[in-house]
Amino acid sequence: MTKRIFKSICIVALIVFLSSIVLFMGVLYNYFSNIQRSQLRMQTNLAAQGAANEGMKYFEGLDVTDYRITWIGTDGAVLYDSKSDSAEMENHLKREEIRQALSEGTGESSRYSITLLERAIYCARRLQDGTVLRLSITQNTLLTLLLGMMQPICMIFAAALGLSLVLAFRLSKAIVKPLNELNLDEPLNNDEYDELTPLLKRIAGQQCQIRKQGEELRQKQNEFDAVTTGMAEGIVLLNEKKIILSMNPAAMRLFGAERSCVGKYLLSVNRSLELQELLQKAGDGKHAEMLMDLAGGTYQLDASPVLSENLVSGVVLLMLDVTEKEKAERMRREFTANVSHELKTPLHTILGSAELIAGGMVKQEDIPGFSRRIYTEAQRLIRLVEDIIRLSHLDEGVDDMKWENVDLYLLVGETVHALLPEAEDADIQIDFCGETAIVYGVRQLLLSIVFNLCDNAIKYNHKGGSVSITVESKKNHVILSVADTGIGISAKHQERIFERFYRVDKSHSKEIGGTGLGLSIVKHAAKLHDAAIELYSAAGSGTTIRVCFPLYKNFTKL
Repeated sequence: MTKRIFKSICIVALIVFLSSIVLFMGVLYNYFSNIQRSQLRMQTNLAAQGAANEGMKYFEGLDVTDYRITWIGTDGAVLYDSKSDSAEMENHLKREEIRQALSEGTGESSRYSITLLERAIYCARRLQDGTVLRLSITQNTLLTLLLGMMQPICMIFAAALGLSLVLAFRLSKAIVKPLNELNLDEPLNNDEYDELTPLLKRIAGQQCQIRKQGEELRQKQNEFDAVTTGMAEGIVLLNEKKIILSMNPAAMRLFGAERSCVGKYLLSVNRSLELQELLQKAGDGKHAEMLMDLAGGTYQLDASPVLSENLVSGVVLLMLDVTEKEKAERMRREFTANVSHELKTPLHTILGSAELIAGGMVKQEDIPGFSRRIYTEAQRLIRLVEDIIRLSHLDEGVDDMKWENVDLYLLVGETVHALLPEAEDADIQIDFCGETAIVYGVRQLLLSIVFNLCDNAIKYNHKGGSVSITVESKKNHVILSVADTGIGISAKHQERIFERFYRVDKSHSKEIGGTGLGLSIVKHAAKLHDAAIELYSAAGSGTTIRVCFPLYKNFTKL
């Protein structure tokens, strides 16, 4: 703005200066031209009077320097000329001033000389005898006068230009200074120029509106941050160029990113090709989803386009933890496959034995053996179906079961007494000790926990081994401990032994007739009682399993 004001002032000053010179020169030139014409007329009248009285003698000895005198006869011939030889001069009858003087008595005219840049002014007067006396004077043209005054004009122009530049610079600074010093934070407190009042009022109104909108945006941003910060799911907001606008802490943790990632491309945080394809689909205006392994878990990534006037203006990326879902789905598939396999084995044995007996292909003395095999496999099938039904019931909850106070010590004693024949057949010694420990729970489920742990300790033990069972009542827990000297469990199998149908030694499990669901039932029953399971084992060194029932669960429902 300062440059424009400075330039405008300089141009105006230059135009005023040039206009003043032109006007001044024109007025002066016109003024002195009129004076010169008046003097020429007077001198012509005097010369005409002298020529009329004295004739040619009037011109003898006449000293004329500024004027040129010419006497023209009635036929136009030059009788006398003060500057040239009259005999050599052409006829002047056609000259404008001569014709005018012959007809009107006086005549005037002027003629320019382009080569000499001069103007000649003529004044003629008719004498009584019909001749014409003419006087002329040479006058410089305006251009000649201007050229003659060029040096002083240039000096004046330079001085005026310098003064104009200084004044223009100072004036432009003085005009712009109040504008530069305007307090835009409080527009209505400025009183520099009255002309700026409407603008300042409008600025004040817009600032008020902007502050109001800013407060609303900050409030919405705080609400958004409060919601997304507490979310377990990751959420990422991207613009149309896939630049991160916002990323909540969960998403930062999953991508291993820092807060400085905001404003950068998402692909600089994670360069997965699958993620690029997902974002590309969302950028094309389509909803897309995929599964990705992040931070040791499985997450479902949902990318949704954000549309504005039918154009994609951004992408919302939602990251859902489906680790447990995928694990459950995998376990369901494995469970279905295992159930099919476990059911087929006894059914095929029963079917095969029955077909042999029905076809008469079994000797009479072998029929009891085949019958026992059919009975054994049928019992195994019944146990398997019962365990599956029990697990399904546990998955659905225990709201329909009866909760009561159960003496875990007495319950373990009953179970040990029932398993003594099996232990004697396997040459396993059982040691049981403890004290009265009341647990509030479902008796049937607690019995399942005790029975399966003790049964496994006997089945997966060495001949001549031992099983130690302890029940302890402590300040905050009731602890059931079952330890054996059996085959043990290696570290790689310990995380999976509570899965359904999972067996450490499949060949040995088939020999002892286990269903592979015992520890899974123990896990579910313990979970329903808020009990924690601890496993201590090593291959060939036996196994110890402790179940800790929290005391706060005891005596809560009487």
